Amino acid sequence: MWQPASERLQHFQTMLKTKLNVLTLRKEPLPTVIFHEPEAIELCSTTPLTKSRTHAGYKVTYLGKVTISGTQFLSGCTESAVVGLVESRALAQQQGTCPAVSSLLEIRPFQVRLHHLDEHGEASVTMDTYQVARIAYCTADHSIRPNVFAWIYREINDDLSFQMDCHAVECESKLEAKKLAHSMMEAFRKTFHSMRSDGRIHKSGSSDDFAEDSSTPEDSTPDDG
Repeated sequence: MWQPASERLQHFQTMLKTKLNVLTLRKEPLPTVIFHEPEAIELCSTTPLTKSRTHAGYKVTYLGKVTISGTQFLSGCTESAVVGLVESRALAQQQGTCPAVSSLLEIRPFQVRLHHLDEHGEASVTMDTYQVARIAYCTADHSIRPNVFAWIYREINDDLSFQMDCHAVECESKLEAKKLAHSMMEAFRKTFHSMRSDGRIHKSGSSDDFAEDSSTPEDSTPDDG
């Protein structure tokens, strides 16, 4: 049956609003609908544009690194290094020589990334990378600062010699530090499993990068309690 154009347009508007009511799941106002012609419909956004970071990770304050001795690491082995780093940073802050710049620690299989952010805490200025296979130990169990997470990294020099460096970051809470320790353990497991599946690690032994690191991160991860 033929209908006037005005009735067809009103019917079309009713159908469209009904479908929008069905499809809108979040408790937000319905989009504003501007009708020019039945064939030309513009839906205005109801969600304001927000600026999002390009990197995912935990917001931390990088305390620095210190070279330590030894190749076998047990519980408490990072305590003295962390104490030194915390005291050095506190002294630098008192002297006004240490800017309060935050970083973003991103832990993923094979690689850990430390994004150093700008003064506004938004854009990444520089980035340090650490190979998961070279991380010999990690822990969030420190008496001086329970919210400090530290890891021991095997740094290879230009002459192929290596040194063990203890890196430390201060997290927003003790819980955040524990989450980083568990994330590091999970990244290590996935990295080790992938390298074993690819044949780079034999079941009876380990690769060069895993020669000293194969079990330490899992053993050093603190309990949740």
